[in-house]
Amino acid sequence: MNTQISESSDTSEACSFALEPNDSRRLANLNGQFDGHLKQIEKRLNVEIRCRGNEFTVSGKLRTEASDLLRQLYEQTNTGDELTPDQVHLAIQESHMDVAPVSDVQKAIDHVSIIRTKKCTVKPRGGNQQQYVAKVRVNDIIFGIGPAGTGKTYLAVACAVEALLQDEVERILLVRPAVEAGEKLGFLPGDLSQKVDPYLRPLYDALYEMLGFETVAKFIERNVIEVAPLAYMRGRTLNNAFVILDESQNTTREQMKMFLTRIGFGSTAVITGDPTQVDLPRGQASGLRHAMAILEGVEGIGFTHFEAKDVVRHPIVQRIVEAYAAYELTTPTAHNT
Repeated sequence: MNTQISESSDTSEACSFALEPNDSRRLANLNGQFDGHLKQIEKRLNVEIRCRGNEFTVSGKLRTEASDLLRQLYEQTNTGDELTPDQVHLAIQESHMDVAPVSDVQKAIDHVSIIRTKKCTVKPRGGNQQQYVAKVRVNDIIFGIGPAGTGKTYLAVACAVEALLQDEVERILLVRPAVEAGEKLGFLPGDLSQKVDPYLRPLYDALYEMLGFETVAKFIERNVIEVAPLAYMRGRTLNNAFVILDESQNTTREQMKMFLTRIGFGSTAVITGDPTQVDLPRGQASGLRHAMAILEGVEGIGFTHFEAKDVVRHPIVQRIVEAYAAYELTTPTAHNT
């Protein structure tokens, strides 16, 4: 049966139409779990989609293209097969439509007020923190680069918790290179989680503050929150997840490329690190520095560079960061590259 569409005549601001036949199962398939397919289209085409039953309203510059895409995808649901994020992605690619750029970050900054979590609300401070959170909300991959104490890891965890509670993702993954143990954790006592715990303690502390100890423990038990060393990411594809790679300056070039290519559909990855605190063996190149050099300007990837003035810890921390930065500018050193 062909899909019949009745469309309103006024499309100057929005495109409104109804998908026929009005089949609740097909409509649920089109929308995706937690409206994931609609959100994917909104993000790729920079449009807003509202639906009530089989009635849809699409607004934005590419509203006509998005409406045509929804019709096409609804036709595909006639077979009864489950529509996947991969198929939505391929439909956008094959249509050869001019995909709108990622939402303007400044516009997103204007809407950044607080990040809501179960136990507390988090308010970004200053321009760089606001820009950072805005970029997390509009990009697939975000780099938060800068000295300790600037809030880059804490804000990443807050955004991950908010996304989980709002059903935007299905799980949170916390990843960190265990450089101090050479990524060989077998000699440490306990199971995998216990072996990695010392390296992920800052992330745990933030989770406890935002969700509470009991909720975090329950989520870890159900694998809604997963902790793992970077070495265990190889071979995986991470869909519908919020992934945080902390202390990324201690990744090698190969590890960074491996991690970045794990990102799947419906996922957001935040990579945090301080290029001035590399703990890799002498002569080993930092994957973070390498990624900064080659990924700047790639569509869908955002960078926020924090400075000493963004430090939100004790004022002496800011002065320490500034002193080290001044010293490194005037004194040649044999840092890793």
